[in-house]
Amino acid sequence: MTLDSLQLTRVNSHEEIQIHYEEPQMTDISVVGPDGGEQMLTGPVRMRILEDGSTTGHRLGIGEITIAPHTEGPPQHRHGRHDEGFYVVSGTARFTVGEQAYDAGPGTLVMVPPGAPHTFANPGDEPAVLLNTFTPDLYVQYFRDLRDMIAAGQPLTGDAVVGVMARYDTVPATDFTS
Repeated sequence: MTLDSLQLTRVNSHEEIQIHYEEPQMTDISVVGPDGGEQMLTGPVRMRILEDGSTTGHRLGIGEITIAPHTEGPPQHRHGRHDEGFYVVSGTARFTVGEQAYDAGPGTLVMVPPGAPHTFANPGDEPAVLLNTFTPDLYVQYFRDLRDMIAAGQPLTGDAVVGVMARYDTVPATDFTS
């Protein structure tokens, strides 16, 4: 049930409320196979978008991140308008939150609320695969913008990436080093 399907009506001055509920209509589902999705980044850190929000009413975006062994991730940063989740599928990922580091193996879930400084890396000898969620799906477009910059031959300098991050209410956590 969604808020759009509820209608509350005041009947009289005694605060009596009638509730009208409409059944949601059947909608299409999304099935993304192992070679499907939208490839965003290539190289030592690869990003494949599995759900861009179009099936979820933009409440949720999902990506798959594959990090090569002994690879650093992005500088620590903070999101202002979305939660970010990471589920470790395989390998080991190191999550740094402020000055605290956490090594996370398969089956571990890391949830990052808005405002928390964070980054990730792969300190291990095997690739790390993470299922990455964005709630809402705001940050999917960030990865599209980076992909488009690369395709246009624009260098991904620190300043350029910070400019793209700012479009999605994300800022570097300059008070911490990665």
